[in-house]
Amino acid sequence: MEKRFIPIRRALLTVANKTGVVEFARGLREHGVELISTGKTAEHLRRGGVTVTDVAEVTGLSEMLDGRVKTLHPAIHAAILARRSDPEHERQLTEHGISPIDLVAVNLYPFEATIAEQPLDIPRALEQIDIGGPALIRSAAKNFEHVVILTDPRQYPEVLHEIRQGAGVSLKTRLGLAQKALRLTSHYEGAIASYLSAVTCTDASLKTHWPQSFPPFLALELERITLLRYGENPHQHAALYQEQRSTGLSLATARQLQGKTLSYTNVLDLDAALQLVLEFTGPGACIVKHNNPCGAAIGTSAVDAYGRAYRTDPVSAYGGVVGLNRPVDEATAKEIVSTFVEAIIAPDYTEAAIKILRPRKNLRLMQIPPEEWQVPPEPWDMRRISGGLLLQERDRGDPDKDALRVVTRREPTPAEWEALTFASKVVKHVKSNAIVFTTAVSTVGIGAGQMSRVDSCRLAVMKAQSTLKDTVVASDAFFPFRDGIDVVAEAGATAIIQPGGSVRDGEIIQAADEHGLAMVFTGIRHFRH
Repeated sequence: MEKRFIPIRRALLTVANKTGVVEFARGLREHGVELISTGKTAEHLRRGGVTVTDVAEVTGLSEMLDGRVKTLHPAIHAAILARRSDPEHERQLTEHGISPIDLVAVNLYPFEATIAEQPLDIPRALEQIDIGGPALIRSAAKNFEHVVILTDPRQYPEVLHEIRQGAGVSLKTRLGLAQKALRLTSHYEGAIASYLSAVTCTDASLKTHWPQSFPPFLALELERITLLRYGENPHQHAALYQEQRSTGLSLATARQLQGKTLSYTNVLDLDAALQLVLEFTGPGACIVKHNNPCGAAIGTSAVDAYGRAYRTDPVSAYGGVVGLNRPVDEATAKEIVSTFVEAIIAPDYTEAAIKILRPRKNLRLMQIPPEEWQVPPEPWDMRRISGGLLLQERDRGDPDKDALRVVTRREPTPAEWEALTFASKVVKHVKSNAIVFTTAVSTVGIGAGQMSRVDSCRLAVMKAQSTLKDTVVASDAFFPFRDGIDVVAEAGATAIIQPGGSVRDGEIIQAADEHGLAMVFTGIRHFRH
């Protein structure tokens, strides 16, 4: 059985990122650890007053090829890979005069930072492909039962703390560090493969097409955040994964302040709610059910916006997920608990709101801090299919005002323009075929997911809980026939915004004119499947 704790007698430090390495090295030296290091790291440590041995003294060879070859030598890798519990390994080390290395601290050349620069120099990018570093990481990680592998300066304090306790570094810590190290090399190699897939050769010259929106090779790295309560149905198991090194606003890392474990559908609805309320700059709210909004609104405050969203369809709001782009305060919390909701996503919750919501022990309260709320989400949507993956840009297609085209005899009034702008933001988040009736501040009727557009129109009229007189309508795609226009006009709508592009646009415009409607073409479709 391998040792639960191992003492650290000899360590190799070779780091591109010098953060904290002097302090770490001093801590190791205080406990009698022999340090060996490579060129620039050794110079940095000596300037910090730390005694180190050059790797060249260990290998008997000076660094070669402008530093491309430093640690690629049996005197280094045998010292790392040898199993201390294997007598034959011990014999071979002794035969070749090699002393074991118990700890390796290494981080890699900044390849990703280099390829992010523009204009990009291909030879410079190639020089930032680390060779010795990944080899050291793999050797140490493979032999984690006997060796500690550190790849991040943030790991130094934990390991020093264990060493100072006197027993050495624990097996649990060594395993965890090895797992993180191998995830690092996996990501690193993926980034290199993605970059090189965008390099082409013309005659004898190289040309890069980096960055590419859709690279020929796509490297994904996902870390499991949590097991979910269940999948779409209770008999299905599910888990939530986070995309590593994501720089956008992330639901995957939202804090759960209370409530039952999330289910698969909870997460989908929370994301749908989050994406919709991000459309609004002022206080905004929405209620999502089965991945469709059953109400959305803006207001003078969070409670005002929520109340308007709820009144769109109180029946469907039961058991829904609430999204707010402002902190939940006492007044908003009181309104929310007047009905049953599954979960809330918001930037924050006041203490008074938490006090009101806490008795609903099953209510999931999710928080993304306000400072993270300001960071745009990642630009990509991904969807799994059998044997593959679909990747597309997020639908951020808000039409430029100058590109909007009034196609009817009557132009929208200023009030109708305001309502059409609101409606066009909401319709993007409704499953196609999508029809929404709205005022300037809230939805009034929503028709979603029907196989024909006229049925979505009828459904929206049927679902409306208040008059549709003087509302406006947004459609996610063109009207193929005039029947949809007739339905929304008879319901009381006065203006329509839609992409246009049907072969029957002439008939559609004529129908709108007959009803005295104003109609605007955007040229941008918003299908959501």
